[in-house]
Amino acid sequence: MKPRSDISDPRVIKALTHPLRVQILRALEQRTASPSELADEIGAPLGNVSYHVRQLHALGLIKLVKRTPRRGAIEHHYKALVQPPMTDEAWAGQPSVVRESVVGASIGEVGQVVNAAAAGGGFARAEAQLVREELPLDEKGFADVAKELSRSLERIAKIRDDSARRLEKSGAEPEAANVVVMLFQAGGEVDAGSNGSAAKPKKKVARR
Repeated sequence: MKPRSDISDPRVIKALTHPLRVQILRALEQRTASPSELADEIGAPLGNVSYHVRQLHALGLIKLVKRTPRRGAIEHHYKALVQPPMTDEAWAGQPSVVRESVVGASIGEVGQVVNAAAAGGGFARAEAQLVREELPLDEKGFADVAKELSRSLERIAKIRDDSARRLEKSGAEPEAANVVVMLFQAGGEVDAGSNGSAAKPKKKVARR
C-alpha cells in the first residue's frame, strides 16, 4: 500500500509521517484556509499548525493563494496542490518505519472521518457504499486488483474535476464526499474480547 497523492522525494514521505500534517493536507484538499482556521477545525494549537503549514508549503505540497488583512496583521490562506502519484519503486524503497508511519497516520485520519460521517448520517444516501470482501488471491490476482483500483481512482479523479468545473460555473456549494480505497494483506482475526473492539465482519458488510 502507498499513499495515492504524493511525490517520490523522501523528504515529502518523511513529512507525511506526522498525523497533524496529514490532517492539514486533508482539510486543504477540500477548501482554502488559514492556519488559524485550520487550528479551530482540527482542534490543535495555532503555533503547532502554523509550523506544519510552513513545512508543507516549503515542500511544495500546499500553496499560498491569498493574503487577508485582519486585526492589524496579514492572514495567509493556503490550498493543497495536486501531486503526481509516487511510483511503486519509490514507495518500496522507503524504510519500513517510514512506510508504517505514513500508513498509520492515513488510517487514523480515515477512522476519524468515517466515524464522524457515520455519527452524522453520512451513510444515509442510497448511493453510499460500505463494502468489505475477503478475497483468496494469488500474486497475479493481487496485482490485478491493485491495477483495477488504480484505474477506478483515475476515473474518480476525472469525475471530481468535471464536478469542480460545473460547480465553478454554477456557483453552487459543493457536497463533501469521501472515497476510501484499501487493498491489503489480511492479518489475524480480531477477537471481540481482546481489546474492547468488535470482531471484524467475515464478508461484505453492507451496501447502502
